[in-house]
Amino acid sequence: MSDWSRRNFLRGAAGGLGMVVIPTFLTRSGNLFASPTPGIATPAKNLNATYFATSFGVDEQVIRKAMTAALSKGGEFADLFFQHQINNYVGLEDGSVNRAYSSVDLGVGVRVVVGDQTGFAFTEELTPESIIEAAKTAATIAQGSARAIPDAFKVAGRNNYYPIETAWEEIGIDQKIPFLDRINSRIFAADTRVKKASINFSDGTGRILIVNSDGLAVEDYQPSSSIGASCVAEQDGRRERNGYNLAGRRDIHSYGDHEITEIADMAVTRTVKLFEAVQPPAGEMPVVLGPGGSGVLLHEAIGHGMEADFNRKGISIYAEMIGRNVAKDFVTVVDDGTHPHERGSINVDDEGNPSERTVLVENGVLRSYMHDRISAKHYGVAPTGSGRRQSFRHTIMPRMRNTYMENGPHDPMEIIKSVSKGIYCEEFTNGQVQIGAGDFSFYVSSGYLIEDGKLTAPIKDVNLIGNGPKALENVSMVGNDLKIAVGGWTCGKNGQSVPVSQGMPTVRIDGSVTVGGVEGGAQG
Repeated sequence: MSDWSRRNFLRGAAGGLGMVVIPTFLTRSGNLFASPTPGIATPAKNLNATYFATSFGVDEQVIRKAMTAALSKGGEFADLFFQHQINNYVGLEDGSVNRAYSSVDLGVGVRVVVGDQTGFAFTEELTPESIIEAAKTAATIAQGSARAIPDAFKVAGRNNYYPIETAWEEIGIDQKIPFLDRINSRIFAADTRVKKASINFSDGTGRILIVNSDGLAVEDYQPSSSIGASCVAEQDGRRERNGYNLAGRRDIHSYGDHEITEIADMAVTRTVKLFEAVQPPAGEMPVVLGPGGSGVLLHEAIGHGMEADFNRKGISIYAEMIGRNVAKDFVTVVDDGTHPHERGSINVDDEGNPSERTVLVENGVLRSYMHDRISAKHYGVAPTGSGRRQSFRHTIMPRMRNTYMENGPHDPMEIIKSVSKGIYCEEFTNGQVQIGAGDFSFYVSSGYLIEDGKLTAPIKDVNLIGNGPKALENVSMVGNDLKIAVGGWTCGKNGQSVPVSQGMPTVRIDGSVTVGGVEGGAQG
C-alpha cells in the first residue's frame, strides 16, 4: 500500500472539502502524471494496467470486491470514482515571491443509485478494507437482494482534447518564477501610474478512474493551468484596480512572449481606463454584449436553467419548454466539452460518458437539457457527458462545460451602429441569479457607453438587472465574431465548484435589461 494513504472518511452523503498542503519535495519522483500521446485517442486496456493499479495497488480484484459490496443490498447501479490530484501555486507581489504551496488530494467516492435516489460514501485511504467499507456504506440506500457484478471490466479508450508536451510535475518553481518576473516588469513599464502589481501562476495535474456496474471503466489525465495579473494605478489621488488572466488545460509551452505581453498589457489597460469611466444613465435600454467574457451572463442567467436536474425537479422556467421557441431563429446555444485545451473541456464526464457537443437551443428552439445518468433515465434520453463533480467527495450533478452562443448573421459594427443610446459590456463580475425564474443582477466590470452608434466613454459602477429567459427572447442581433473567454472561470452549484468556460459573439438585447446607473435613461 502506498504511503499516500491518509485517514479514512465515510459519509452517507457528500462531505466537506479538506486538502492536505505539503511541500513539493514530498511528492513522488518520476513522471506519474505523463500525458497521453498528443492528439491520439488512448487505447483500451485492463484494470490491472491503470494508473491506480500500478501506483496504489487498486487492481481488478480490489475493484470487484468493492463493486460486490456496493451492490450487496440490491442497488440498481453503482460506480467508483478514484481521483489523485496535485495542485501548485506561486504568487508574486511587490516584486517578490510571497506565497507558494502545493496541495495533494487522493481518494475514491462510491455511489449507489436506486431510482433517482443516491447513496454515497468516500474514503481518503486506498486500502482494500477502506474502499469496501465505503461501498458498504453507500449500499445502504437500497433494501433488497444482492445484484451480480459484471463478468469483466475493461478500460475503454477515449479521445484526448487536451494533449500536452510536458506534465506539470516535471516543471519546478524555478521555471515558473521567470514568467512572473517578466509580467511584473512589463506591467510597471507600461504606465507610470501603476503603483502595485500582483501576479500568480497555478497549475494542476490529476488522474481519475471510473468503474461502474455496467462493466464500463475509463481513466483520464487532466492538466490545468492559469497565469493572472492585477494592478493598482493612481491618478490625482484616486486609485483603481483591475486585472486579466489566461487559463486552460495547457502546459508551460502555452505561455510564451505573446501571452506574457497579453496578460500584462490587458491588466494595465483595464485598470487605467477606469480613470476615464463614467456612470451611464439608469433605466431600460439596449445592451450590447461584447464577444468573449460577456458569455458569463449567458452561463449564469440561461445556462443553469438548462441543466436537467433543475428541470426534472420542476424548478427551471424551461421545465416544460423542450421543442418550443425560446429565442429568434438566428440564436443557437451549445454546451461543448470537446474544444481543445479549454478550461471547461473534458475527455469524459465524471460518470465515464464521452464528452460531446450538446445543442441546447437550435435556431431559437429549445432542443435539449444537459444530462447526467439520473436525469437522462428520467427523460428517456442518452446522457450528454455533463455529469460532473468537484472531487471524489462529492456526488454527480448535471453541469456546464464550455457554454456559448454560436455565430449569427450580423457584423459586430452593424450591431453597435444600430444603437443610438445604450451600453456595451465587455466583462462581468459578482453576478446573482435566481435559477427558477431566471432573474439576474450582474456587475459590469468593463464596458463603454454607446452614443449615436459609437463606443464613447468607459463605464464603471454599473449593474444590469433583468430576466435570463426574457433576455434570450429579446436578443435582436447576433454577431459573427464568437470568442471563447480565456479567463479562469469556476462555476459554483449546490456547494460544488468545477472549471468552466463560456463565450459569446457580439449580441444586442432589447427591452428587457435595466441598467442601474444614474437617473435619466433613454431608449435607443
